[in-house]
Amino acid sequence: MASADSGEILGDSEVSAILLDAGGVLVFPRPGLVWPSLRAAGLEPDLATLERAHYHAMAAQDIEAQPPAPGTWWRNYMLTYAAACGASASQAEQLATQIALRPRSGSWAYAGLGVKDGLRALAALGLPLGIVSNSDGSVEGDLRRQGICYGPAAAGQEAEGVPMGVIVDSAVVGVAKPDPRIFGFALDALNVPASGTVLHVGDSLRYDVAGALAAGLQPVHMDPFGLCPVPDGHPHVRSLAALAELVSSRITGTR
Repeated sequence: MASADSGEILGDSEVSAILLDAGGVLVFPRPGLVWPSLRAAGLEPDLATLERAHYHAMAAQDIEAQPPAPGTWWRNYMLTYAAACGASASQAEQLATQIALRPRSGSWAYAGLGVKDGLRALAALGLPLGIVSNSDGSVEGDLRRQGICYGPAAAGQEAEGVPMGVIVDSAVVGVAKPDPRIFGFALDALNVPASGTVLHVGDSLRYDVAGALAAGLQPVHMDPFGLCPVPDGHPHVRSLAALAELVSSRITGTR
């Protein structure tokens, strides 16, 4: 896997803004959504294993020649997810079907390990920050309830987490990654022009890396376990804290 250092991210340029995906960068499937079925199958994955399973599932999606057919993404995701938690092939099929049939409201509402500290480190850099997520209209509320971050509408209210300059939800704006137009909503709100000095951090080649490139931004692949199936041509980071350190070194001119 290509390692991510400040040179690979921007060369000699400075960072003008940072856009973050939500799923796989800030939030993950709620453990309470998957643990009952996994435990009934004799599996006992801890939180770290569940997060690793997410990245295995995303890597499996990224190597598919075509995007998933409508209505199949969640089950396909859970198929690889369950296998990464230790399920056999037959168990994974059954578990994926069981979990996919459950109501999904609030399913991506669990703050990842180290996310809050890493996001605070990014915020401390003083750069414009925003969220660009393919979601169902719930991402802003979920992020706020988890105490991760909140958007401009909540400014001045009692809200925990890091303030964001904008939170863009695909279901709200009517366009989804990899369509580059979705990034325009965030950039307009932040008053930052589209350029390679804007980072977009996401966990998917198909949606995040491809979308950022199409929008003229610098993609940064969140890839904690080195699972990227096509690692060349774009930088990778293992955590938000690592990204903050890299960007900070670029700002200060140190290595």
